[in-house]
Amino acid sequence: MATQETTSAPATEQPPSGGGFSRRTLFQGAGAGLAVGAAGGVLARGATVPEQHAAPSLGAARIEFQGPHQAGIVQPPQARVQLAAFDLAPNAGRAGLQALLKLWSQTAARLAVGEPAGTHENQIALDAGPSSLTVTVGFGATLFDKVGLADRRPAQLNPLPAFPLDAIDRSRSDGDLWVQIGADDALVAFHALRVLQQQAAPAAAVRWQMAGFARSPGATAKPMTGRNLMGQVDGTNNPKPTDPDFAAKIFATGPDWMAGGSYVVLRRIRMLLDDWENLSTDRQERFIGRRKSDGAPLSGGTETTPVDLTKQNPDGTLAIPADAHIRVAAPTANGGAAMLRRGFSYADGVLPDGSPDAGLLFLAFQADPARGFVPVQQKLARGDGLSRFLRHEASGLYAVPRGVQGGEGYLGQALLEG
Repeated sequence: MATQETTSAPATEQPPSGGGFSRRTLFQGAGAGLAVGAAGGVLARGATVPEQHAAPSLGAARIEFQGPHQAGIVQPPQARVQLAAFDLAPNAGRAGLQALLKLWSQTAARLAVGEPAGTHENQIALDAGPSSLTVTVGFGATLFDKVGLADRRPAQLNPLPAFPLDAIDRSRSDGDLWVQIGADDALVAFHALRVLQQQAAPAAAVRWQMAGFARSPGATAKPMTGRNLMGQVDGTNNPKPTDPDFAAKIFATGPDWMAGGSYVVLRRIRMLLDDWENLSTDRQERFIGRRKSDGAPLSGGTETTPVDLTKQNPDGTLAIPADAHIRVAAPTANGGAAMLRRGFSYADGVLPDGSPDAGLLFLAFQADPARGFVPVQQKLARGDGLSRFLRHEASGLYAVPRGVQGGEGYLGQALLEG
C-alpha cells in the first residue's frame, strides 16, 4: 500500500481556540457526562440529584484555518473525508483562479469556526458545529500551463512513474485543483464540499469525487490506533511532529512560494477482500508482519516495539517474513524515506462480479515524492506479498502550498502574485 510501514497521521491534539474544544477534551467530557447521567438514573428514585450540565458536543471542536501550514496535514484523520479534484475552465486564466482561491480561503476560514459559508450557503449543516473541519487545497501539474505559470511549476510535480500492477483510471485521477475536506460529522464534510463545488463554477468543474471514513472519535473506550478494512492495525509508525527531522521530511523548503508547503500523493487502493478474508489469521499476519489482534510485530513486544528484522524463529526462519509488508516498507530498507499518512477507508458498493468495491484512500504528505513515495512504492510493487491483495486504481500528485498567515490573505497568493 506504499505505507513504508506507515499508516494514518499521528494523534496530535489541537488546543482549544476561541471558545472551541480539543478533540481530547470532548472525549473526556463526553465520558464523564455519560457516567454522571447513568448514576443519576439509579439514584433518582431515592435521592435528589443536582442538575447536570451537558458535556460539550463533538461538533464544537474546531481546528484553526490559519497557520504556517494548511490544516488537514498534521492533524489526526477525522471520522469522514470528502476528496475532489477540479479542472480549470479554458477561459478562467490566472484571474479566475485567483478569485476562486480567495473565495475558497474565506469560506474555509468561516466553516472552520462554524459560521455560515456566505455565498452558496445551503444549510445542510445548519445546526451542527465545525466538527474539527479542515479544508486543504493542492495544485496539480496541469494547472501551471493553464494560468501561464509553467516556469514556476516545481520539479517535485513531475509525473509519478508507472508501477507494476497499476490499473489506473485516469478519469478519476490527477486534476488541476485538489481539495481534501475532513470533519467528524458526515453532513459537515458534505456541506463544505457542496459549497466549494458551487463556488467553483464557472471557473472550475469537478473532475472526480471520493468519500472515505475512519474510526469515529470516542468509538473505543480509550484512544487506540485505527484499523483498515483488512482488519489491520493501521497507524503505528507514522512520523511525528516531535521527531527532530519531521519538518525536513514533510514540508518543502522551495521554490519560494512552496516554502512551508508539502506534496501529497493520492492513491485509491481497492482491497481484494474476498481473497484476503479466505486466508487464515496466521497467513494474514505473515503477509503484514504484525499480529492482527494488537498490531505487535511478529518479532515480539507490543504495537510500539521497534521491529526486529533480524530475529529468527526457533526453526531458523525469519520472524518477519522476507515479503512481509513491514519489512519491504521499512525506512531502513528504503534509504530512510518517510511519508506522513492520513489514510481513510472507502466502501462504494459492489462490482459487477459481486466483489466489494472497497479499500483505502491513501494520502501521503512529504517534502519530495521522488525521495518519499516513489522509491517505497517501487520496492513494494516488486517484493511486497500484500500487493497480490491490492489494486491501485486511481492516482494523483499535488503541490499543497503553505497556510495563510501574516500578510498573505489566501491560499496560493505567493504563487499567483509573487
